[in-house]
Amino acid sequence: MDWNTVSDWLLSHGVRILIIVAIAFVIYFVMYYTVRRAVRHSLSLTMKGTPQAEIDKREETLTWLFYLTSKVVIGLITLVLILSEVGINVSALLAGFGIAGIAIAFAAQSFIKDIISGFVIAMENQYNVGDVVSCGGVTGVVEAMNLRRTTLRDLDGILHLVPNGEITVTSNYTKVWSRANLNIGVAYKEDADEVMSIIKSIWMEMAEDPDWGPSIISKTPSILRVNEFGDSAVVIKLVGDTKAMQQWSIMGEFRRRIKRVFDEQDIEIPWPHTKLYFGDIPEREVLEKSVAGRASRKVPGEKALPPKEILPPSEEEEGD
Repeated sequence: MDWNTVSDWLLSHGVRILIIVAIAFVIYFVMYYTVRRAVRHSLSLTMKGTPQAEIDKREETLTWLFYLTSKVVIGLITLVLILSEVGINVSALLAGFGIAGIAIAFAAQSFIKDIISGFVIAMENQYNVGDVVSCGGVTGVVEAMNLRRTTLRDLDGILHLVPNGEITVTSNYTKVWSRANLNIGVAYKEDADEVMSIIKSIWMEMAEDPDWGPSIISKTPSILRVNEFGDSAVVIKLVGDTKAMQQWSIMGEFRRRIKRVFDEQDIEIPWPHTKLYFGDIPEREVLEKSVAGRASRKVPGEKALPPKEILPPSEEEEGD
């Protein structure tokens, strides 16, 4: 091996390769520290008037996508330049890749579809990191997203990887604001107007609470009505707007307060129950037989009482 040739190559091409790598790192770090500021400045102009939480989620999503894309682009350009310095004919290589790329494109149609769908999702701002969405048959919090796939974590902590090309319908539960939607059932014997007044006052009380009020947008329910006559209950619907992702905690606290107030006011919250009749047998006779059967089953240490001492006297007996 001719060390003079090697040293000459290193002094020429080797130094150029080091310069190319150094420039690539400099460009990447410059983008790393400037992309977030540029995105933040752009969003402050384009999303003016939007809640800050929504702007923060959008900023995190776009910054991550730009970082990922810049790494891929910078890496590919650096690789091509290094190959040219090594002596590989890049033009022929790119032509060969172009021919092979056509064949690969047919085999990787789903991959290309995912990339295009991911680009559309990002540009249309359909959802961002931190949103609760339902897509691809899965519902969860968006933990990460790129042009290839969306990563969701559901309530059970299961991580779902959804290819963007499989997403046809997306439901975003936390876009800018959310909504608490409750159906409250009360017994038919209750005064519906009085119950609705109590429900409204509970919501307004929560809206004035320093712990819960900041999360509630509608200081009075936007919808409060009798929504349905159920099998065993009159269903009253309440709808109120909340800040994004706060609807579930608001509904949980509201149900807790409803239960407490209804118990204090003796308002019945119905549950399914059935009353049985045994043909033409009078109800009192059925009850007497049932009590007599229980009384005959003597529990150790307990004195069995005859049925007459357990049942209240009938109207005929009172007359006698």
